[in-house]
Amino acid sequence: MNAFLEISSLDIDFPIPGGTFKALSDINLKISKGEFVSLIGHSGCGKSTILNIVAGLYKATCGGVLLKGREVTEPGPERAVVFQNHSLLPWLSAYENVELAVMQVFKKTKTKHEIKDWIEHNLKLVHMDHAMHKKPGEISGGMKQRVGIARALAMQPEILLMDEPFGALDALTRAHMQDSLMEIQNELNNTVIMITHDVDEAVLLSDRIVMMTNGPAATIGEILDVNLPRPRDRVAMASDTEYNRLRSEVLKFLYEKQRKINH
Repeated sequence: MNAFLEISSLDIDFPIPGGTFKALSDINLKISKGEFVSLIGHSGCGKSTILNIVAGLYKATCGGVLLKGREVTEPGPERAVVFQNHSLLPWLSAYENVELAVMQVFKKTKTKHEIKDWIEHNLKLVHMDHAMHKKPGEISGGMKQRVGIARALAMQPEILLMDEPFGALDALTRAHMQDSLMEIQNELNNTVIMITHDVDEAVLLSDRIVMMTNGPAATIGEILDVNLPRPRDRVAMASDTEYNRLRSEVLKFLYEKQRKINH
């Protein structure tokens, strides 16, 4: 069976004065449809670079990415990216920010009425329908991130690429956002690739955790299967032995096997 998304023999070199810097070396990963995969590792291990190659924003030096058997060479609406910084346009309301993405994808296939319903539906999914006419400057950081996720979901992407989407949020907002994401993924069965620095977040949300070795020439060190039943409840998980075993496996990898040099 072919993988839904396949990263194969992927290397990337960046030019630097006097030569090249090998950021990633021989990355191989197969992801199934509807799977939630987290990438975790120390800063500088190329997590965002992998995401950018899958998004079609960077081109690999060797190897590449296949989505449903077709090579990824440029950005496309079937891959939506949610960044740590929500990147909303400040002069547009939450509704208008989502509308921009929807018009890009559905302008020719949905009527005006259908487009309006679809935008409202996606804002409702992230619990932002009550503030859809507010501008980014009038809402909190967590609410902005919700709008960013609604905008990505509204493109009906086959893959959601998330680059530390909750990294800039306070702990309580972050927990709410993780719960929302679990709820949405349970409902839509999207394929998600998420970068995180947060071990608990990775174990709570993922089906598999991909642990990266330190750069340069970073590669996949270990892959951990997370066979915890869904839906997952963070409070119940805190005392779950399997959850705690997985958590300590990731910590062991990050802080013993991949101890930062010079740090």
